[in-house]
Amino acid sequence: MSRTGVMLSIAGSDPSGGAGIQADLKTAAALGVYGATVVTALTAQNTLGVTGVHAVPAQFVAEQYEAVVTDLDVRAVKIGMLGSVEVVRTVAAMLREHPVPVVVLDPVMVATSGDRLVPEEAAAAIRDLLVPLASLVTPNVPEAEVLTGLGIGSADDLEHAGRALLALGPGAVLAKGGHLDGDRCIDVLVTADGAVRLESPRVHTPHTHGTGCTLSSAIASYVVRGHDLPDAVTSAKDYLSRALLAGASLELGQGSGPVDHRVRG
Repeated sequence: MSRTGVMLSIAGSDPSGGAGIQADLKTAAALGVYGATVVTALTAQNTLGVTGVHAVPAQFVAEQYEAVVTDLDVRAVKIGMLGSVEVVRTVAAMLREHPVPVVVLDPVMVATSGDRLVPEEAAAAIRDLLVPLASLVTPNVPEAEVLTGLGIGSADDLEHAGRALLALGPGAVLAKGGHLDGDRCIDVLVTADGAVRLESPRVHTPHTHGTGCTLSSAIASYVVRGHDLPDAVTSAKDYLSRALLAGASLELGQGSGPVDHRVRG
């Protein structure tokens, strides 16, 4: 009897349930995958914004990771919010000590509400220590600008930023264009074989809380299900589009509500 594959989320906690490890576990469950977690930070947040961040001590992050990967069959890791430079360094060290087949890095820096989730100095550590270890990096426009120093105002700019990030050593980059204008969302998947533009209709909804978390954990979950990385990306984008459509009618909170993770993949 073969062991059950696991998607491991290394991320912060969102008590309102729309983002972070809560979104990642909901996504894994919707896609029929067993999810596990390493909690890197506690946040006080809701649909209106973030009012507090408490980083988990780096040594305890390492203890969580080692406990999970030395016991469960972790086939893909999704990395989200990392609360401090020390945690970034620790996660990089643990990935080298206990490697996993696929690492999906969502370089979370700022919440949908605009609130900063990590110290500014953590961005350099993410770029230098974690990006080279990733199988796939999934920055949105603001994150790609921070990581590359490039201004992004078009799909061409997005591709240039993706190529700049690829030069840092990851296996692939999915540069996400949701922040750009237009009726269609254009993401660019950049690999050693070239760049592919992935277009989808824009879902006009204010309820976008947790979209980045949901997409990256969906990609990791599809990898656990046996999809190769390009197919995992397209399948995850389809899941997110349906979750956005379903979430548009949810009445949760007074601000930017979450997507509806309950749609099936």
